[in-house]
Amino acid sequence: MLSGARKTVSPIDPIDLCAGTTRWPKPQARGEPESGSGVRGGTRVGSAAGNGSKSEFSLFSAHHRGDSGSDLIEQFGSVTYNMYMAVDLLPRRIQPTVLELAGVFPVVTVTGPRQSGKTTLCRMAFPELRYVSLEEPDDRRFALEDPRGFLAELRDGAILDEVQRAPELLSYLQRIVDDDPRPGRFVLTGSVNLAVHSKVTQSLAGRTALVELLPLDFGERALLSPVDDLWQAVWQGGYPAIHHRRVPADRWLSAYVNTYVERDVRQHLAVGDLNLFQGFLELAAAQTSSLVNQTALGGALGVSHNTARSWLSVLEAGYLMMRLPPLHRNLKKRVVKAPKLHFVDSGLACWLLGIRNHQELRRHPLRGALFESWVVAEVRKAFAAKGIRPRLHFWRDHRGREVDLVVDRGSDLVAVEVKSGATIHPSFFGQLEYFEALIREAVPHPEEGVRRVLMYGGDRRQERSAGLILPWDAVQSYPWVGLAEGVDDDPLQFGPSQHLSGQYQ
Repeated sequence: MLSGARKTVSPIDPIDLCAGTTRWPKPQARGEPESGSGVRGGTRVGSAAGNGSKSEFSLFSAHHRGDSGSDLIEQFGSVTYNMYMAVDLLPRRIQPTVLELAGVFPVVTVTGPRQSGKTTLCRMAFPELRYVSLEEPDDRRFALEDPRGFLAELRDGAILDEVQRAPELLSYLQRIVDDDPRPGRFVLTGSVNLAVHSKVTQSLAGRTALVELLPLDFGERALLSPVDDLWQAVWQGGYPAIHHRRVPADRWLSAYVNTYVERDVRQHLAVGDLNLFQGFLELAAAQTSSLVNQTALGGALGVSHNTARSWLSVLEAGYLMMRLPPLHRNLKKRVVKAPKLHFVDSGLACWLLGIRNHQELRRHPLRGALFESWVVAEVRKAFAAKGIRPRLHFWRDHRGREVDLVVDRGSDLVAVEVKSGATIHPSFFGQLEYFEALIREAVPHPEEGVRRVLMYGGDRRQERSAGLILPWDAVQSYPWVGLAEGVDDDPLQFGPSQHLSGQYQ
């Protein structure tokens, strides 16, 4: 028998979180009617349920539209009410996309780094599904030793958390969803990209939608802890626990790194010296926004080029870093071929660099590089929220002329220059103008244009003939995904996307 929850469980009681404890409310029996019929996890099921209407997001979960919410406000006032809303009901931008996909596919797979909120998202979005964590030794042993018996207890579907702990289970799940392909039956989560992705694409090709949940983007984070200081935003990063629990970022990230190194690295790499690997992590953080040089990274620690390459792959598989490829087009110029390295979470990179508060970051020599990585990660999160695989690049020629980020939206290119300073200088547009001229020279009458954007550390938005100037806190206000017909890219609207190309596996 499974040791996991046998009944649908409501989200964690926010009062207990405020008190420093975690106590689950009384489980709700399967089939027991909920208040707010037709509502799944705070989102009214529209097209996801197959009725053809557009999904409509409601901030309040169906679980808490009764006396519990009123009592909470009455007893604790607005401050605790805000904490309640943040812990339980934070509207992750990706949730309507996940629900929409669950109306089409029998399996939805949610991947992302540890502690990015995957479990919370799935339990909020699918409260009617049974939840089983494969981190639990008994359940994992059952799944590994008797996969058919394990899945036989889940005929009505389930959320299978941390599925990378029992990847062989997916081969048996394939037959089950083929026999009964009802949409939205199984939701899988995984924290190790490489292990999950390879097994999913092999066993569940055509049966699952694959989406990424990354740490909070700036718009989501603003709902929890508004910030008006660029360097505080970059230093803290976007892991949800830092913001809804008000844990000092440096303390939480210290524990996170120790857990990652001790747990995930031991499981997926034959690393004899974990201190050596943590040193590699710190060296990699110092290279954020730089061209990847595996030989130099390995040489600094006395490990081989192949070892450095393997370790970088593990960091990428765990969603700690990403490689941004160069743009390869017939631009009649020699361009660099190496990718750039960016940390997915700027707060984690700051901690690895020994930056212990945002005032230190303000004066740090790598502040510009960290800000650039923060912008690149924010753009990637905008695509992930819509369920779209991003086409992100940078461009640099052999003379060092560079565009920090090139977003290929299909209909056009968005060329982005990132400057951490708060003062605008006309020379900031020089690289963007040169890049656009190259594009037009290579394609005299291009169907796609080039949009020039300067993202900077100031607070004024301006539209100039040279390009659009965006302040740092407007990073989620720009339509990075595009304004193609049918795509609602308003960053303040948590509605479903109609543009989900590239993520169906």
